[in-house]
Amino acid sequence: MLRRLLALGGALVVLILIVLGVKGCLDARARGALSDYARDVKQIVIETGQTSKDFFGKLEEPGGLSVTEFTGQVDADRSAMTNYKTRIEGLSAPGELSSAQKSLELVYTLRASAMEKIAEKMPTALGEAGAAAATTAIAKQMQTLLAADVIYESVTRPEINNRLADEGITGNDVPKSTFVPGGTKWLEESEVSKALGTVSGSSGGEPSPGVHGLGLVGTSIGGAELVAETPNSVVTEGTPEVEVTVQNQGESTENGVTVVVIADGKETTQEIPALEAAAEETAVVPLTPAPEGETTLEVKVEPVPGEQFTNNNEATYTVNFE
Repeated sequence: MLRRLLALGGALVVLILIVLGVKGCLDARARGALSDYARDVKQIVIETGQTSKDFFGKLEEPGGLSVTEFTGQVDADRSAMTNYKTRIEGLSAPGELSSAQKSLELVYTLRASAMEKIAEKMPTALGEAGAAAATTAIAKQMQTLLAADVIYESVTRPEINNRLADEGITGNDVPKSTFVPGGTKWLEESEVSKALGTVSGSSGGEPSPGVHGLGLVGTSIGGAELVAETPNSVVTEGTPEVEVTVQNQGESTENGVTVVVIADGKETTQEIPALEAAAEETAVVPLTPAPEGETTLEVKVEPVPGEQFTNNNEATYTVNFE
């Protein structure tokens, strides 16, 4: 009986050790997953800080960047933020941090959306036509960026760091992430306008000195060149696209060049972000719904401020869609 009790006791000790060992392994795995998650978030936050520094650094001091160079770099910042959003959405958050992960995804959704709209409006804000409205739109997106900062600092960061502290994990605390520097400064439309006015070649809403003029130099559909005031026939499948080639015949870069195509009374517009002096650019305008049979197409290039001769800005075509 004594031997049996000893054997039973030994087996019980072994079982307890096995349970403790398994629990220890599970705890270590959970701690490792938490630490890995925090480290990944930390890396993305650090990279986000660099993008903020690049973006607002350009606003504070363009450093001689031309309008084309400036808008290109802003678009690169937009692309970087979209990449961060994708990486955040791909993180595997431990179950106890599921709510923190959701708030983190919201933060980067707001940031990516705001940068997308800022990049979209920037060429117009640096140009002449529509510059004031575009500047206002950019200032509003600064509010969205600031709201994301508040969510991160008041909800996301404390929840992650508190969990790390509870588990005794050190060295992987997620850092602060303030994308918009200077408090509410960049929420002021006047501050945004003043900053954009320092970009080389920007107009600040006023025509730059010299000759201004655009010219409609070609219109085609599916590679078939159209001739004005003459019957044209084109064969298309799906949604036909009108390719409108515009030339800057003035002496200055024009921003936010608007192309308008009217098919049987339905108007569709497309914008060329920037067009340097003497350069040509083609705007592709889809026609939806697809016209059928004989259709009248009116193609116009909206005049830019300071443009005086506009006779070559538009043309009318008769097109038979087959």
